[in-house]
Amino acid sequence: MREEKMILAICDGEVEYAQAFSEYLRKQKDLPWQIRTFSNIKELDKIGEGIPGILLVAESAYEEEALEHGFGKVILLSESGLMPWKDATYVDKYQPAEEVMRFLLRIYAQMADRVLPKISPKKEIVYWGFYTPVGRNLQTSVALSMGMQLAKDHAVLYLNFEYCAGIGELLPNMQTMDLGDLLYFLQDREDKFSLHMKSICRKLGDLDYIPPMKAGGNLLTISPKEWMELFRRIGELGEYEYVILDLGESVQGLLEILGMCKKIYMLENGERIARAKVLQFEQLLSLEDKEELWSHTKRSTPPKFHSLPEGVLQLSRGEFGAYVSGLLREE
Repeated sequence: MREEKMILAICDGEVEYAQAFSEYLRKQKDLPWQIRTFSNIKELDKIGEGIPGILLVAESAYEEEALEHGFGKVILLSESGLMPWKDATYVDKYQPAEEVMRFLLRIYAQMADRVLPKISPKKEIVYWGFYTPVGRNLQTSVALSMGMQLAKDHAVLYLNFEYCAGIGELLPNMQTMDLGDLLYFLQDREDKFSLHMKSICRKLGDLDYIPPMKAGGNLLTISPKEWMELFRRIGELGEYEYVILDLGESVQGLLEILGMCKKIYMLENGERIARAKVLQFEQLLSLEDKEELWSHTKRSTPPKFHSLPEGVLQLSRGEFGAYVSGLLREE
């Protein structure tokens, strides 16, 4: 017997907002609610069958009798910014719909005290790693470009493990939850991981990504065991075909993580010292009895580009995008 989902009731006298937001939610995959829309509190009497979960109600439509309908949580869509009910939970109505959705998912994860249904993996994940001991090599730009191009036809997740990841391009604002928060949520119940993942995940075009850690030094405190647990949880979501790992020296268990990767991309610049660094890395693999990693490492020296894309969403276009497309065609 299929378990009945909780109800997310959206109540707003501004009918266009309620309809538009509910349609946005219905287009998302695997959300944990039955979605119902209402124009005023009195209509909640017609809610029908289901388990009342969350009532999302516009500040202008809120009445205290809303509390009588058995919802586990009532959240007010703030319209004035004044927050007149001091004990209420508010979320800004006039922010992007995806931000409101993430807020609701975090609330749902906090209130879900029953065992949530476990998702059976639908796809086998292929890991592609990007790593080189050589600096100034366009690694992150190439990894993002490849991810965005691959995501046009496949479900792809991008994860960045660099000490300085280019935070301004990958974090919409400094209050955004990031990879460190996702690792923290590994301590929560395993069946809630999907909710935490959805509440943190963001998009670049069709590419999913988890914002990188704001404090890169925290990477040094994460054990290889924790990374492997994270990859296991992501695999059990059953949502991704490819995961792109943008790696740096700060990640603990680097060689173990590279060992998961079907393909490793190593970008070089042709300089003498750079070649010496790559040779030293090859010798390190031999010392660590990891020579097999070299057999599935693709070494590439990017050409001299006339100009580089100015914005991250342009990385899959122009001559830079064409170079990355060439790497993809080889696969």
